[in-house]
Amino acid sequence: MTAIILDTETHTLNGLPIEIAYAPIIIHDGKISLDKSQLFDQLYQVNQPISYAAMAVHHILESDLEGQPLFTSFELPSETQYIIGHNVDYDINAIAKCGVDTQQIKPICTLALARKVWPQADAHNISALIYLISKGSEKARELLKGAHRADADIILTANILMHIVHHLNIENIEALYQASEQARIPSKINFGKHKGTLIQDLPNDYVNWLLRQDELDPYLKKALENTVI
Repeated sequence: MTAIILDTETHTLNGLPIEIAYAPIIIHDGKISLDKSQLFDQLYQVNQPISYAAMAVHHILESDLEGQPLFTSFELPSETQYIIGHNVDYDINAIAKCGVDTQQIKPICTLALARKVWPQADAHNISALIYLISKGSEKARELLKGAHRADADIILTANILMHIVHHLNIENIEALYQASEQARIPSKINFGKHKGTLIQDLPNDYVNWLLRQDELDPYLKKALENTVI
């Protein structure tokens, strides 16, 4: 189980995980295989109330968490090297709050990859992508009835990943990771007075100022460093 698709649901936005699900995945010769028989799905207590905004997304109620283990009891499979997720940083940050050491994990972001594969899509959330790849089919609607719960989102993400792997001619998991890393490097600035400007067109003094910021996104830093002469 060196590579897994992982999804979390949290008690608030950027909060503590109240549901964690994952399943092992293999990519070999351009084909993916998700082992549903090893799908892990567990609810957790966090000893804090679930916000109504979060509840409206995942529909997990306080009563669902009664008798469930504390979130700090979660552990990743020890051999995990790659974690795949849609906006994967959110999920990695969530399990890090459980006390999991994520420093050596290689994250693979299907959201960034989807934006590369379908740049003209109206939206790149999981539900919109499922409708896109199925051309608005009734089957997609059935699949999406369980969306926004961690176990269902694992299956949906695997479906999207299958199409990404095909479009990008990905042969194995390390190639997918490298494609993800490249896809996460932005081409435009998405904040501040230069929002929407191509990074290659930013003024040099602004680029140098950004590079001096302590909490600069590492992928934005890579993009900026590529413009420095």
